[in-house]
Amino acid sequence: MTDSEYLALAEIALGGIEEAVEASGADIDTERSGNVLTLEFDNGSKIIVNLQAPMHEIWLAAKAGGYHFRHKEGAWRDTRSESELFETLSVFVSQQSGETVVLTAR
Repeated sequence: MTDSEYLALAEIALGGIEEAVEASGADIDTERSGNVLTLEFDNGSKIIVNLQAPMHEIWLAAKAGGYHFRHKEGAWRDTRSESELFETLSVFVSQQSGETVVLTAR
C-alpha cells in the first residue's frame, strides 16, 4: 500500500467514525485536530483515535488499552486479535459511555 492509498483509506475511516458516533445518538463529544479524533464522555473519560502514517496504521487508545489497526482484506483489523475497528470501537464506546452503542462504517 502506498502512502497516498493509506491516507485515503484512513481518512475515510476517521470520517466514518465521526459520522457513526453522531448517528448513534449517544451523548459523546467529538473533537478533530488533524489526524487525531478524540471522543469524550460525560464521565470525563476519552477514547483517542489517531492515524500513524509511517506505520500505515490507525491507533486507538481507550480505558481498555492501546490497539493498532492495519488495513487488511478490505477492513481495518487489529494487529493482534484481527478484530475489526468499528466492532472494537463499539465495545469500548459502550463500556465508557455506560450504554449500548453500535458503530458501523458508512
